Formats: sequence, structure tokens, C-alpha cells
Amino acid sequence: MMRFAVLLCAEDTEYVKKKYGGYFGVFLRMLAEEGEIWDVFDVAAGHFPDDQQIRLYDGFVITGSCNDAHADDAWIRRLLALLNKLDSMNKKILGICFGHQILARALGGKVHRAVSGWDIGVRTINFSSSTTIFANLEIPTSLFLIECHRDEVHELPSEAEVLAWSDKTRVEMFRYRDHIMGVQGHPEYTNDILLHLIDRLLQRNLIEESYAMEARANMEKAEPNREAWKELCTSFLKGRR
Repeated sequence: MMRFAVLLCAEDTEYVKKKYGGYFGVFLRMLAEEGEIWDVFDVAAGHFPDDQQIRLYDGFVITGSCNDAHADDAWIRRLLALLNKLDSMNKKILGICFGHQILARALGGKVHRAVSGWDIGVRTINFSSSTTIFANLEIPTSLFLIECHRDEVHELPSEAEVLAWSDKTRVEMFRYRDHIMGVQGHPEYTNDILLHLIDRLLQRNLIEESYAMEARANMEKAEPNREAWKELCTSFLKGRR
């Protein structure tokens, strides 16, 4: 029986809690399969697995966050130390958005504000022709993916390989050796969640109304390939590639 832990880095909104059971529920919908055990640790609130608990898990998933992966909050420093420990134990780790960025930082890379600003909407993700990591999955050369971020990985750690890129972000996906993978976008999101987040960002004056309108219009141009991303992420996390 496989066992996984979600390291929750985001504060659940009332809307997401009510409709999806929080972001943990969102990830369960994408990744959990029958016969598995899934637990959650609210690391942003200071709840971390101890050394004994860490040994129980076959893999870890790091969620997105409203926080900056380049910040030095106490819980972020503690998360960096945990990720270094998990790496030393060769634990499978999948990082999404903030999780993707904090993984790159923990391994020695650099994360900053994106030079081109916010990226919100549905974007074409192009897979590197040189990678063979998903050769058995018959993944096409590009997929549509929901994005919602204003930071990005500027410099990858040594030994890391770029798996995918977009016309907005150079490092959309990377892997480190065989046990760590980061995805800048949000394969777990539905369009409904993204529309909710656009409204929240607008209310907090983090984006302009004109950009919110542009992001909503962008979502109408293409549907994210959620099933393909689900297959890609579960195959990596569970060693089925």
C-alpha cells in the first residue's frame, strides 16, 4: 500500500473548502487512487512531519502558495531544510507552482519575480525533444496548462534538466535526478478555481481590472489537458513511467 503526503503551502479559501474540501481535496482528485493512503501537513502553519513520519511516505507533493518562494519566512526556511532531507533520502517529490520554485531553490537554484510579470490563464507548454522521462506515456509535444504565478525559476540547480518551456517561462518543468520534478503551472486546477483566484487577486489589488479581463478571455481560447497532466504527474510520483 503506497502512502503519500501533501505539504500544504496555501491557505484554503472558504470557497475552495466548501466546493473541493480545500486544496488537499483538489490534489486528491488529481493524484489519489484506490488503495493508497494520503495525508496532509499544513507546513505554512508550521505543521511539519517529523523524522519518523517521513519514513512512512513513498512520495511528497508540494502545493502552490500566495507566498514567495524567494522569501525567508521561518516556515519557508524550515521547508527548505525538510526538502534537503527528503532529497538526501531519495524520496519522490512533486512540486507544483510555489512547490516547483521552492524545490529549485532548495537544490541550489535561484527564484525571482518574473521579468514579464504575472502569467494567468491557459498556456501552451512545450516539451523538450531531448527528454525521455515520459517516453512510455505517449505525451504529445505540447499540452495546455493553467498558469497563475508572478515568480519563476531563473536559474536551475546543477544536475537539473529542463523538461518543458513556454513562450512566457523558460523553466515550465524540470527534473532533478530521478526522484524530483517541478511543474510551474497548475495541473490540479479547474477553470472554476482559476476564475475564483482571478477575482481574489483583483480584490487584493494585486492585478488590474484590464489584466483580469485579459486572463478570463485567455481561458476561453483553450481547454487545459487535465487528464494528460494527471497521467504525467501520477506516473512520475508513483514510478510508472
